[in-house]
Amino acid sequence: MEGEADAFCCGGCEAAAAIIRGAGLDRYYAERAACPPRPEALAGAWTSVPVEARRDGTVAARLVVDGLRCASCVWVTERVLERTPGVVEATVSYATGRATLRWDPAVTGLGTLAGRIAALGYRPRPLGEEAAPDRDLMLRLGVAGFAAMNIMLLAATIYTGWWDGMDPAWAGLFRWTALVLATPVALWCAAPFFSGAWAGLRHRVLHLDLPIALAVTVLYAHGVAATLAGRDGYLDSLAMLVTLLLAGRLLESRGRRRAAEAAMSLAAAVPGTARRAAGGRLETVPVEALRPGDRIDAGAGEELAADGVVVEGSGQVRMALLTGESEPVVVARGDRVVAGAVLQDGAITVEVRAVGRETVLQQMAAGLQHSADSGLRPTAADRIAPWFTAATLVVAAVTCAVWLGLRGVDTAVARTVAVLVVACPCALALSQPLAAAAGLGAAARRGLLFRSAHALLDLDDVTLVALDKTGTVTAGVPVVTTAGDATLRVAAGLERYSTHPIARAIVAEAIRRGIPLPRGTGVREQAGVGVTGVVDGRPWRLRRGGPGEVLLLDDAGSRESIRLADAVRPDAAQTIAALRGLGRRVVLLTGDHPDVARRIARTAGVDEVVAGAEPAAKVSAIQGFRSAGHRVLFAGDGLNDGPALAAADVGVAMGHGAASSVLVADGVIAGDALGPLVAGFQAARACRAAIRANQRRSLAYNALAVTAAALGWVNPLVAAVLMPLSSGMVIWGASRVEARVRRREE
Repeated sequence: MEGEADAFCCGGCEAAAAIIRGAGLDRYYAERAACPPRPEALAGAWTSVPVEARRDGTVAARLVVDGLRCASCVWVTERVLERTPGVVEATVSYATGRATLRWDPAVTGLGTLAGRIAALGYRPRPLGEEAAPDRDLMLRLGVAGFAAMNIMLLAATIYTGWWDGMDPAWAGLFRWTALVLATPVALWCAAPFFSGAWAGLRHRVLHLDLPIALAVTVLYAHGVAATLAGRDGYLDSLAMLVTLLLAGRLLESRGRRRAAEAAMSLAAAVPGTARRAAGGRLETVPVEALRPGDRIDAGAGEELAADGVVVEGSGQVRMALLTGESEPVVVARGDRVVAGAVLQDGAITVEVRAVGRETVLQQMAAGLQHSADSGLRPTAADRIAPWFTAATLVVAAVTCAVWLGLRGVDTAVARTVAVLVVACPCALALSQPLAAAAGLGAAARRGLLFRSAHALLDLDDVTLVALDKTGTVTAGVPVVTTAGDATLRVAAGLERYSTHPIARAIVAEAIRRGIPLPRGTGVREQAGVGVTGVVDGRPWRLRRGGPGEVLLLDDAGSRESIRLADAVRPDAAQTIAALRGLGRRVVLLTGDHPDVARRIARTAGVDEVVAGAEPAAKVSAIQGFRSAGHRVLFAGDGLNDGPALAAADVGVAMGHGAASSVLVADGVIAGDALGPLVAGFQAARACRAAIRANQRRSLAYNALAVTAAALGWVNPLVAAVLMPLSSGMVIWGASRVEARVRRREE
């Protein structure tokens, strides 16, 4: 093609045309019926991204935002999105690099919001299309590092020539070569700093990149002027400065990603395949092929691929990933098991009840991801970051003026650049989101999943813990308290195939005692009446007796009793003692009869009991505690616990409780243990301690570093090393949250 076809929209199209011509396929242009379709505009490409409709008429979506380099980037992005007409809420998580947006679809659209993000110099992506975020930084770092090494070699050669004598022509050549090498460093490698600074100025926000961009500009302008005048500039300092800053951001982004990956590691334990029973044989299938109702086999050492109920066999299951408990749990027919649990010994057949995203493990991982993606309430550090940047510019201007009068241009440039580079309000703003992400992960790995970082941090302020009884302090299912072995053996023979809670309690107690289970024949279960059948050749009947009692009868008039009760959870007393040890007041808040409530309270070690409390009374009791100055955590599991969970400062639901209680709660306990509550308090305390320590370190660093730079004690290269180190201190402090929690557990 000739004429208009010789004009190309980009280098990619030009290269494609060259390839076509080189292959002798010029006829393509003559025979094509129309031009190929062009890529869609940014707004059009977002129309197919799914959004979530809300009851108030707004819609919401979550995006990945590539290119976030610091907490200031997050702050700018949130402010710009919030100022967009139609946007109701905009939250960007620095810990995960994700944005949560909610807007009025009648006013704006997702494409417009994505365009606003792109205009700031960041790249929005739909969830699931995450790319390696370090590739661009690594390329810029490589070019800057190569140039810096060569410029420093040239500078060293010039400095050596001062003593040995060097032909001015050679010195001039080396200076111009250094300028050529420094130009791409200043104009391309440092481009992220300029784009961030310019985006902030366009939206009337003082971005953290502004001082850095000014420092690079000053150094490069001074280097050009010095080269033209035949003098030595600071081009070696410029190249090394950009190299060190890019290296710091690369390390910071990797550290941030590792912290987020540690918090998101829950879903990694589900195997990729399962052995499914089909037509009398076993077949190995991908986990994605499983459906509710399928039956899968698991042997010793295997991880379960789905949530379900044991229908055959028995064994010991380790669920440390979900509950934080290292001790295995005995499971038999009728017991519930979850994906990710490890069958430590034995062999079982499981009827699948939930797969994929419906499993407890995947729901925990999704909930934790949502928590980490949620932003935190603005802190004092967030509010002062723009003012800190303004103060840095003022200090830099004063430093430049003072040193210009005392020592001249060269010294003033070096001192001013050092002030601009060494200041780091970013470290101050990073202290809370990174520590919160680490705290969420530490709590989740121990079985307590929070819906937001706010709830985790609020937990440290809680002074009173109110616990529901049934399903919270107790297991919520009956257990055998009194029964003879012979009676239990016959009853278990009749009940071994039943899924009724009382039948499961009888069979479980027989297994615990090591009683061989006989096989009943002619067994019939009549709902609301009982079970009949033959064991050892004799007909038997199981009938309900008084409260908490089952009677075993035969035709000869034999009458044996089995007593059952709702038992306290095995770890309840230990958990309550640990909560008291942490300085929390513990109250049993239940709707049960006072006598029953007091008996459970004595067993669990609770001194204060509020019994006979209906849902409204529970709410009133919680409001009374709050009026008395307490910050209240309420833990419950029932349908009637929803109002109390909402009324408390922090509501925690048992994961296997009513769906309504789980939905309204701030946190959810996975598994059947109460112990994760203690781990939550420990994670909250460790998180708060890490935040305070990080903020103190950041304030001390900035005060000392800026003062030292203004006085001339820190040169630009040392400043470039110190700045990423300040963020490194914050990342290190956040990574210590897990270690702090582990130490408190020991």
